[in-house]
Amino acid sequence: MRMVYKVLAYVVAGLVMVQAAAIAFAQFGLMAWIEQGGTLDAAAMQSDDVSFTGVAGYMIHGMFGEMVIPIVVLLLLISSFFARTTGAVKWALIVVVTTAVQVTLGLLADGAPALGILHGAGALVLFGSAIMAGMRAKATGAPAEDASTEPAAVPVS
Repeated sequence: MRMVYKVLAYVVAGLVMVQAAAIAFAQFGLMAWIEQGGTLDAAAMQSDDVSFTGVAGYMIHGMFGEMVIPIVVLLLLISSFFARTTGAVKWALIVVVTTAVQVTLGLLADGAPALGILHGAGALVLFGSAIMAGMRAKATGAPAEDASTEPAAVPVS
């Protein structure tokens, strides 16, 4: 179960990278579309006719952020109870709380765009927390023998 916990932690980090890539793809596509003469106003945003390279990035960012990542994070939390790794539950809870804050900031940023700054910074915190959770999941093996317990080599005369 430790390996499941470790893999899930790294999957969360990977999904955060997908989030960053998706929103960058969407934003750069939108900027290119506007530079080529596209007009973005309230009517265009409510229309289904607006299409530009990268528009799918918004959908991917929203879908992964509101559904996929939270599901994987809940699986991480569940697996942390069985991982038998010191601090697994603590780090999984840190990832859960950070994810909850991220989702909340993302949903509230429409009404308060300045929250986008915290949302972007929070993504880095979530990424780091997930990586830390994965790194802390060490495999158990036979304890390393102390070098001082080995018999000393006796020179042969």
